[in-house]
Amino acid sequence: MLMKADQSILLLVDVQEKLMPAISQGKRIINRCALLANIAELLGVPVIGTEQVPEKLGPNVNSVRSHCSTTIAKHYFDACPGGLIDALPEGRQHVVIGGCEAHVCMLQTALSLLEAGYKVWVVADAVGSRHEMDRDVALDRLRQSRARIVTAEMAAFEWMGHCQHPRFREVQALLK
Repeated sequence: MLMKADQSILLLVDVQEKLMPAISQGKRIINRCALLANIAELLGVPVIGTEQVPEKLGPNVNSVRSHCSTTIAKHYFDACPGGLIDALPEGRQHVVIGGCEAHVCMLQTALSLLEAGYKVWVVADAVGSRHEMDRDVALDRLRQSRARIVTAEMAAFEWMGHCQHPRFREVQALLK
């Protein structure tokens, strides 16, 4: 099954200023999330962010926050009980997810979205945890739970669908 831009939402989970220095390869995760957000914005895919206890962990990093049309502050690890499902635009059933921590908030949110009937794609190069093993086990569990594991480039090219897409050159330039 292909991701369709007109059916997708990009969800960026807890890419927060005070959390990211503790994340393995945190700068790379920030860059991939920001890249995804930039591409999503170019292609008309809504971008939603979440922030875990922002009064303690701070807001999402600016390069992510600036692309989010909505940001949900939460106390649950799973963003769904905190209002995420109500914030998702109607008619969009494809949720593409990046963020942190892969084995806690991102995992629980993705599992709840699957349970609620959404199709979920997890962007492997845009998710992280403090420990690589936690990230890897989370991706394995998500794969077993019917989530599709992809990369940022896979998402970009599937959203465009063809090389004659009006934004192809702009997206291609971002990926280089």
